[in-house]
Formats: sequence, structure tokens, C-alpha cells
Amino acid sequence: MFKNFFSKLSKKVGIDLGTSKTILSIQDKGIVMKEPSIVAINNKTDQILAVGEDAQKMIGKNPRFITLAYPLVNGIISDFEVTEKFLKYFIDKLFMENINLTGRPSVVIGIPLDVTEVEKKAVEDASLSAGAGKVYLVEEIMAAAIGARLPIQDASGSMIVNLGGGKTEIAVISLNGVVNWRTVNGAGKELDNDIVQYARGHFNLLIGQRIAENIKIKIGSAFELNEELKMEMRGRDLISGLPREIIVTDYQIRDAISKSVLTLIDHIKATLETTPPELVADIYERGIVLTGGGAQLKGLDQAIAKAAEVPVRVADDPATSTIRGLTTLLDDDSLLKEILLPSANEEKMVR
Repeated sequence: MFKNFFSKLSKKVGIDLGTSKTILSIQDKGIVMKEPSIVAINNKTDQILAVGEDAQKMIGKNPRFITLAYPLVNGIISDFEVTEKFLKYFIDKLFMENINLTGRPSVVIGIPLDVTEVEKKAVEDASLSAGAGKVYLVEEIMAAAIGARLPIQDASGSMIVNLGGGKTEIAVISLNGVVNWRTVNGAGKELDNDIVQYARGHFNLLIGQRIAENIKIKIGSAFELNEELKMEMRGRDLISGLPREIIVTDYQIRDAISKSVLTLIDHIKATLETTPPELVADIYERGIVLTGGGAQLKGLDQAIAKAAEVPVRVADDPATSTIRGLTTLLDDDSLLKEILLPSANEEKMVR
């Protein structure tokens, strides 16, 4: 019955709805869209002015009557109406750029492990209101594990740390399910905030989030590097009020984010300590896999490996692990059936 139902679906779309970025893929085509998860709203008219990259360009430059809103905070919908309009923008754009798509698409979306039924329903309702015909929810960490090619169906333990922009999820997976898990709020954006606060406290320099993120990407690290990295940090002097530029090093940025990195490592160790010993033995043999955009922080794998005394590797192209896993599910009905979450709107789902 399940197989017959899915065979009737002419098209499916995968949506990695992230705090920092949203990525879409189409069945048989792969990734087709990737944009920042941000919306610009005109407060005078309550209209959407820009979405994604166009809205991101306004950060720090917008007048008071333009609000920059983030549909998700820590992986959870923060504003239903904004999220609905945000998703509608993507779905409409998807159809404009792919003329072979018709009708209302069925979408497969990854959601956090700690999502409530109310929050789950909000994702479904926003997607349906935005133009989706059917909505299928899976745990984002499971999609990331599939995208990282972990053997999730085996009767053995695989450990994955998915580092997103607003939330980091740590999970031990076996037999198509999550056996043990923890979440850490903040993730990539928390590191950006650390750098902003460090600049204020150590240099009396006020910098923006985008500048902090750029510094993190270019010279940020969680472990000592083989050679020193430097770059300029531009902002406003908090004493004179004038623009000022200084040079910062990888050591200083590592110091700025060290507390957040240690918190992450403590959560990983705590997850290992509460995992059944049979699965821990598998993890010590296979190691821990890092996915998500935050996994690209230089030396993070080394820092975790040293502290937890477990091998650690970064997945290939970690920022797209989740969407690649969702794309796999678009073509694998049997696997989708195994990990599909119950709908919060059962009456809206075709049986």
C-alpha cells in the first residue's frame, strides 16, 4: 500500500530548512537552490521586500522601516507567517526555474530531534500553505547520516555530530533509528557572537555579524594550526566612534570561540558516556562523523578527537550532507518509509 502510494507521486522536493541557509533539491535532479534563511519586510506595508541573498545584502544597512527576519531560530520556526512566505518564495522560484514541474509538489523536510508536536505541525502547515501538496518529515540528523553515507541500517553504532547555524545535534544511530542524542543551541551563529563579543571586550571595536562570520570562516580554528593566519577586522571604535581597522590572528579567534568549542566537546563526551557499551565499542572503531556547515571550522575534528580519544572525520562537503540525504530519500521509498515521522496533521495525509 505504501509503495503504491509513493509510486503515484510524480515529483518530490527535498528541503533542508536551516537557521542559516535553506537548500532545495528535486527528485532525479539533485540540489537546485541554496540561499540564506532571511527575509526583509517593509514594516509600513507588511510586504516582503527581499528573500535570501537579496535580503542578506541588507544586513547592517537597512533603515528602521525595514525589518530583517529569520524564519527559524535554533532550528525551530520563530514566525509562522514569515516562514510561510519564505517557503512560498522558494517553491514559486523552483517552478519558474524548472518548467517540467507542474502541480503541487510533495516535499520531504528534515526537522530537529527535539521538535515538539506543535512545532512539527507548524512546519507542515507552513509548507502546505506555501504550496506543497504533501509534506513528509524526517529527523534532520538521519538525513545528514544518509548524506554522509553512514550505515544507518546496520545493527551497529554510528555517531554523527551535525553542526548547523542555530543548533548542533549529536546522535548515535543504529537500525534506522536514533538510540541516544543531545542538542546544543547556538552552533555556528554562537561562534559569530563569540567573535563579536571578543572584539568589543579586547579591542573596544564594534563589528557586525557578517564580519565576524567571515573572520571565523577565513582564520577561525578549534586546534592549533601549522602556520599563523592573519586578517583585518574592521568596525567602529567604541571610544572615538570612528571607523577603525586592526589585524587579528588565528590564535585570538581560537581564544574567542574556545568556550563554545569546549561546551560542544563536553556534550559529545556526555553522549558517549550515556550510550550503551555495545554501541560505544562500534563508535571507537568507526569514529565520529562531523556534518553541517560548522564542521568546516579548521581543526574541529582534531580538537574533538584529542578530547574524546575517538577517531573523528569530516564528511565530504559537510554543509550539504542533510540535503544529499533528503535527495536520496526522494528516490528511495522503502528507506523513507523506515525513517518517516508520524504526521501532526494525519487527517491531511492520504492513506
